Amino acid sequence: MAQRSNSSERKYPCEQCPLMKRDAFRDMEAKEVAFMSKFKRGELTVDKGAIVLAEGTRNPHLFTVLIGWGFRYKLLPDGRRQIVNFVMPGDLVGLQGSLMGEMQHSVEALSGMTLCVFERGELMSLYRDHPDLAYDVTWLTAREESMLDENLLSVGRRTAVERLAYLLAFLVKRGDAVGLFNGASQVLPITQQHIADTLGLSLVHTNKTVRRLVDRKLLRWRDRGCQVLDIEGLKELSRWDGGTETIRPFI
Repeated sequence: MAQRSNSSERKYPCEQCPLMKRDAFRDMEAKEVAFMSKFKRGELTVDKGAIVLAEGTRNPHLFTVLIGWGFRYKLLPDGRRQIVNFVMPGDLVGLQGSLMGEMQHSVEALSGMTLCVFERGELMSLYRDHPDLAYDVTWLTAREESMLDENLLSVGRRTAVERLAYLLAFLVKRGDAVGLFNGASQVLPITQQHIADTLGLSLVHTNKTVRRLVDRKLLRWRDRGCQVLDIEGLKELSRWDGGTETIRPFI
């Protein structure tokens, strides 16, 4: 059974945050790091399959993903699931619940995860005293909207093969930027059911689409996930240019 453990102890103090070592993230000023250290309440560790946040619930905390993968999703009353996006190190989760009272989607751990925990009630002090960090929160929400725009385009206008090619290229590019592969082979910890629930395809159709990309030697399916063999080939097939490289903030 999936477990979650919340601790006020800090294995990763803000002053030694591993995300600050990544070229993908902007540098923080000393005063910002000092504020974040006070803002942070501890760390949450969850096992693969744990529900980090549940749709319809209220949560007193915000989280920044420090280690691992997760995904956001919504459920229909009959249990059908739509995965709306994937979360990776540096992503902020729980802001929606902070501003709207309750969560409008759920977040599940795709692998073991470590998250930094922040007190939702202290969010206004960030806006009041640290406008640069407040801008960062706005930037993160705008970036999420941009990713959802691209995902909607994919589901609405790309063919099944193009959708899958885009999704895999998109996940590899994001994961590589935040160190989720650490120089190892680019294996995504997803099942074909995850793909089906993201792309709006049946599991049978997903399996056939996967086989077409395997036949083109663009990917290999393994027991622990999907190994991408040719990201440039996936980008070309999906007609996606890879987006613009931007140094990004995190909270």
